[in-house]
Amino acid sequence: MASATQQHRRRRAILQLAALLVLVSPAAAAGGACKSEKFPAGKSYETCADLPALGAALHWTYDAAASSLSVAFAAKPASGAGWVSWGINPTGDGMKGAQALLAFKSGATYVVNTYNLTGYKPLSPASTPIAFKATGLAADEGAGGKVRLYGTLQLPKGMESVNHIWQVGSAVANGVPAKHAFGQENLDAKGKLVLAGAGAPEAAPAPAAGDSSAESGSVEAESPSLPTPSGGKKSPPAGAASTTHASAPVLIVLLALVGFLAIV
Repeated sequence: MASATQQHRRRRAILQLAALLVLVSPAAAAGGACKSEKFPAGKSYETCADLPALGAALHWTYDAAASSLSVAFAAKPASGAGWVSWGINPTGDGMKGAQALLAFKSGATYVVNTYNLTGYKPLSPASTPIAFKATGLAADEGAGGKVRLYGTLQLPKGMESVNHIWQVGSAVANGVPAKHAFGQENLDAKGKLVLAGAGAPEAAPAPAAGDSSAESGSVEAESPSLPTPSGGKKSPPAGAASTTHASAPVLIVLLALVGFLAIV
């Protein structure tokens, strides 16, 4: 009788552990810390994702009928007097060619500039034209020293995914954002954002690191050509591969527990 009672207690403890592992698995925790962000009245977004570099998060709403993408990008500048930036690249997956929004504090208020990053030259103190109509540009301070950058971009009809980049810098001198660092996290700050298609939209992990195109670029006022829409071809849900790989250890533990239960 005592032996049977011990086995029952052992099975119950193991099942409780298995349930806990499932609850804390990456798949169950989808959404992450970005879900706790509190925005000012009148600002809300359908989807958010914690980005895989620089402690940044992106909140967005995509209106397919209007082809408009409203975003709130949140990140902590590399220093208190630094800057944050987010943008999309219609021609590649790095910084060169990106159409960027950049926010920094000037006195008591925030400035939001637009930059067409056509090369590797210093940025200017003023905005340069970008390929997408940008409205509602603003920025404020969030919790933990983060700067939140807001904006709405008018995208071409039929666009289902975009390459996006993000970055943080440490200084702004006379209205000119200084170059960011070139650590691994800075180089990894890029990925694909799925707007429509199969599966729920997510921010995919960054492509393989090491692309020198993550460097801050030129602000020459050029208008890069835009990509042709995908023609209705559905994109796979971004982030699916990373979720599968991240959840594998949990599945292995669960299988081991099932095998153990079978022999006790």
